[in-house]
Amino acid sequence: MKNKTLQEILVPLALIILATLLLNPFHFWMPDMMVMGMLATLLVLFGIFASFILKEKAFDERDDMNRSLAGRNAFLAGSATLMLGIVVQGYNHAIDPWLVIALIVMIIIKIGTRLWSDKNL
Repeated sequence: MKNKTLQEILVPLALIILATLLLNPFHFWMPDMMVMGMLATLLVLFGIFASFILKEKAFDERDDMNRSLAGRNAFLAGSATLMLGIVVQGYNHAIDPWLVIALIVMIIIKIGTRLWSDKNL
């Protein structure tokens, strides 16, 4: 059980580090081949991370409430970050359409999941 928890911490940590490195925060030169390798690794790590989330099972009501709270907080943090990006880029008159698309998709999935769960669960 401890090994599974370690995996559930290491995979998202590696995902965060790799995603941050793709932003090139230290302004070091990265050849195209290195970027392509990092993108492939990022996709694999995200797939592993998503599989952890999809396999989550609540053991009791408290565990279910904690997972729900974590999901709600993640949604709010993600949507607030996207809104901040949209506002900042709006002041520069150059809004990246991917920010808007990501926010719209998050909202649609949130509403759709809520409606589906109210109807089926």
